[in-house]
Amino acid sequence: AKKWINIRKSYGNFYKVPRNQTKLTIMLEKLGMNYDGRPHSGLDDSKNIARIAIRMLQDGCELRVNERMHAGQLMTVSSAAPLEGAPAPQMPRYRN
Repeated sequence: AKKWINIRKSYGNFYKVPRNQTKLTIMLEKLGMNYDGRPHSGLDDSKNIARIAIRMLQDGCELRVNERMHAGQLMTVSSAAPLEGAPAPQMPRYRN
């Protein structure tokens, strides 16, 4: 792969949250989701990342390639037109 979407970057930019709030378990928690499967399992991590991506799309995010490799160097891909983000996700409120 020479181009990809770094979901942590997309999540942070879209929901306007700092990088320390873009760990997989924190992103899921803020979106009101539980981690499905075994932590650090490549397949389970991928499925959970896909769930986050689906939620972001539902919230109006336009996912775009934001990283690429060029001459062996990791490069950030900037978008030509900045997209408006959504408000940061809040923990679901439960009634007692």
